[in-house]
Amino acid sequence: MTAAAAAANDPAAPQDLAIDVRGLVKRFDDKTAVDGVDIQMPRGQVWGFLGPNGSGKTTTIRMICGLLRPSAGEGRCLGFDILKESARIKLATGYMTQKFSFWGDLTIRENLEFVARLYRMPRLRRRVDETLETLGLSHRQHQLAGALSGGWKQRLALAAVTMHEPKLLLLDEPTAGVDPQARRDFWDEIHRLSDEGLTVLVSTHYMDEAERCDRIVYLAHGRLVTEGPVAEIIAQSGLITFRARGAGVRELAERLRGAPGVEHAAYFGAALHISGPERSALEQAIEGIGRDSAVWEEVEPSLEDVFITLMARSGGDQRDHG
Repeated sequence: MTAAAAAANDPAAPQDLAIDVRGLVKRFDDKTAVDGVDIQMPRGQVWGFLGPNGSGKTTTIRMICGLLRPSAGEGRCLGFDILKESARIKLATGYMTQKFSFWGDLTIRENLEFVARLYRMPRLRRRVDETLETLGLSHRQHQLAGALSGGWKQRLALAAVTMHEPKLLLLDEPTAGVDPQARRDFWDEIHRLSDEGLTVLVSTHYMDEAERCDRIVYLAHGRLVTEGPVAEIIAQSGLITFRARGAGVRELAERLRGAPGVEHAAYFGAALHISGPERSALEQAIEGIGRDSAVWEEVEPSLEDVFITLMARSGGDQRDHG
């Protein structure tokens, strides 16, 4: 393995980190939104940023890219100090917000031309033409942005935040509210950009999207709970999962929730999953309701099983409120 490849596989190699922040804290009046978050993300990778609503993901992203000044902590983004060089970070970063934030009464092309002028791009017309072609927007360039479907708005937003060729792309729940095909196309584009050297940090609620990332970071109540490759996080959870199939599985959930050793019981399609740290306790819970009520089998925990459990283990929100 080359030195560069080794550095890419080592989140602790400081010379090749796109994001290197430590102890990030953000307080709003009497509320602590983010409480001591560390992230060391190598260049050229795609990381997923996960956690429930209100966990601090958006606030952390905004501190990383220079839009919010941390209340405490330090670090660098793309080699620039997040406290002293936020303007340089903004120029080298593309940030796609949760809400569509472009101009609905302008066409796709007019939106991109406006963004190009903001960045004072040379050869503006050529750059816009190239961006329209790359993102598959040429045939719609004269449509008003406000009339686009969710998937096409998403594609326009991605075009706008990548047109200035940033080194880091920060995406805040970019696929919320779009159809499965649009989500798949979006992720194909993200991996194409990553293959060209772009570093991507994307927050998402979709487990299938998280599984397409090189590593994932999970926040709960403003704190980093776990970080690593999906397979490693599943293995480290120590979770055991049993799946039940059958006509009556829906009726079993309430009887199993709260049983000794059952940390969570949840539906996945037509099946019921129960999970916990001890196989014997789960088996006793199943025996307690009678195995004949469903067809049970032990399965590998899914990422969603693990995250439900991590959230339960993290307890209530302990962030201060005054």
